[in-house]
Amino acid sequence: MPTSRLEAFSDGVLAIIITIMVLELQIPEGHDLGALISTAGSGLLTYLLSFVYIGIYWNNHHHMFQATEHVTGGVLWANLHLLFWLSLLPFTTAWMDESGLARIPVVTYGINLLAAAIAYIIVQATIIRDQGPDSSLKQAVGKDRKGKISMLLYLAGVGSALLGGEQNKTWAYIGVAFFVAGAILWLVPDRRIERNISAGHGTRQP
Repeated sequence: MPTSRLEAFSDGVLAIIITIMVLELQIPEGHDLGALISTAGSGLLTYLLSFVYIGIYWNNHHHMFQATEHVTGGVLWANLHLLFWLSLLPFTTAWMDESGLARIPVVTYGINLLAAAIAYIIVQATIIRDQGPDSSLKQAVGKDRKGKISMLLYLAGVGSALLGGEQNKTWAYIGVAFFVAGAILWLVPDRRIERNISAGHGTRQP
């Protein structure tokens, strides 16, 4: 089965997720910068963080399927599993923002990020299992240090938020800082797959 339908469906879902998140932003009642900051200031920041994460997944998802020759039923279900966790980001983002970065909402957001990262790895592993250990994707992924580091950052963020209380949000802020660090880690698109395709390890037929 070609990958085109899976990619088109995934692109559509990610576009809808971004649309839902921006619709969650509150419209300021005033018409000056102060009104914007007081009404939607924190919402814009949490939206930006989640927007960057969706962009990272879209970018890496695109690269991954450039190195995928075909998809199986297992890949389809693994991809749906990934989209499920990503589709929860508008909810966890809004909850974290509306709570003023309270402990449990921040923990929930971090668990959402961690679950999405695990789901992405499952998609990746399912494709490699189907294509074999000599596939272009396997050659590109290697030991996947960035993936492992990012999951450690999510765990550190969840752990930090759990240390805090409802009154003292310092640890929650530290937890969000770990999530920001995870996004920064992936801001530069992963070029491993492009390099391997260019080097001739394998190409996908259109």
